[in-house]
Amino acid sequence: MANQHSSSHKSAVVRRSVGQGANRIRPLVIAHRGAPAYLPEHTLAGKAMAHAMGADYLEQDVIATRDGELIVFHDLHLDDLTDVAHRFPGRARADGLHYCIDFDLAEIRQLALTERRRAGQEQLRYPGRFPADAGRFSIPTFAEEIRFIHGLNHSTGRCAGIYPEIKSPAWHHEHGVDLAVQMLAVLNRYGYNGADDPAIVQCFDHEELKRVRNRLCCQLTLIQLTEGEVPTASDLQTIRAYAGGIGPSLRQVLGTGLVAAAHQANLQVHPYTLRADALPPGFSTFEKLMEVLCREERVDAVFTDFPDRAVQYLNQYVEEPS
Repeated sequence: MANQHSSSHKSAVVRRSVGQGANRIRPLVIAHRGAPAYLPEHTLAGKAMAHAMGADYLEQDVIATRDGELIVFHDLHLDDLTDVAHRFPGRARADGLHYCIDFDLAEIRQLALTERRRAGQEQLRYPGRFPADAGRFSIPTFAEEIRFIHGLNHSTGRCAGIYPEIKSPAWHHEHGVDLAVQMLAVLNRYGYNGADDPAIVQCFDHEELKRVRNRLCCQLTLIQLTEGEVPTASDLQTIRAYAGGIGPSLRQVLGTGLVAAAHQANLQVHPYTLRADALPPGFSTFEKLMEVLCREERVDAVFTDFPDRAVQYLNQYVEEPS
């Protein structure tokens, strides 16, 4: 089996991931795109660092290439994270962008992946992070990353789960790609297909996530990502019919009562994204944000660019009696 190295460690992560609301032992740490506070996002080096830092789950954004390969990459286009404009001049669409779906995997392997730049600029989005010219990184395929994480789980004896996102499924459908079907096929190939397996599937598209549960019969834990308006009690009941939890933005969580309402609906809450170098208004430290989320809001997990700081905080965290 492709997943034989990690199968013996599966249950420890999953039991903690499906706890109900305030009854869980402690919130999970989800390494948002790896450890992008220290290494460029979605690099295998960044995933190794996040694993070593003790993250419970490692996130993958999944995108398709022109020849049907699945890569781990956040954006639909390659421009803000790679040297695609220099490597393949004249290949941009009318909007000036170079889309992953317009390149074969062999071409994408030629690109140098760097620290994220501001959209359409050369300036880094987070200047205090990894320098743009300090190393060469590449874009991994989804299968390559899963094998890499299995290797880390095997060599360390500690299981980190995976947390893939079905990225922009409607856009992929428009380009002739059924991303969910292909992604689930890869997950199944590597032994992720049951409710107790350490893989959580996330998506912003409500209809696609319903399809994944009801038509594609996926048994993995599903998380409905949300943005914009705070979900209502009615929204949460609808989500509960097909998903195990929600992934709201911090703005939707802080001071809104959403976590309590979601727990009332028997849904987990995994908010995104905690960044020490981009704190929400009213917070002076990363640790204070963690304290509010864990002790006051009582979330079940956190997405963070700083998995080490989240783990350090939670290692000192003791759940107060309910």
